[in-house]
Amino acid sequence: MTQKELQLSEKEIKVMIEQLELEIASLEESAAPVAPENSIGRISRMDAINNKSVIEASLRNRKRKLSKLHLSLTKIRQPGFGICVSCKKNINPKRLMLLPESDKCVRCA
Repeated sequence: MTQKELQLSEKEIKVMIEQLELEIASLEESAAPVAPENSIGRISRMDAINNKSVIEASLRNRKRKLSKLHLSLTKIRQPGFGICVSCKKNINPKRLMLLPESDKCVRCA
């Protein structure tokens, strides 16, 4: 990757991290337990519990991605960044702009 591409990737990673942190904060508020003393119907309570499960899954995925983005941010200045861990070829810069946490090229992924 060129120096300009690295700078763009680093900037994009930082923006993604900020967005994910905001999303995670919002999801954590939404994932609060459904209190049994609330006077909602049985079906509504089941719906709320189901929605909570979906939100928790989404929260886990976003936390995992955030962790990978932080790792990518620390690796971006190292010589191996942008090189596929499987085939050792360069990862397409467009792929890295879209998914900066990628450690494999499209072919190996």
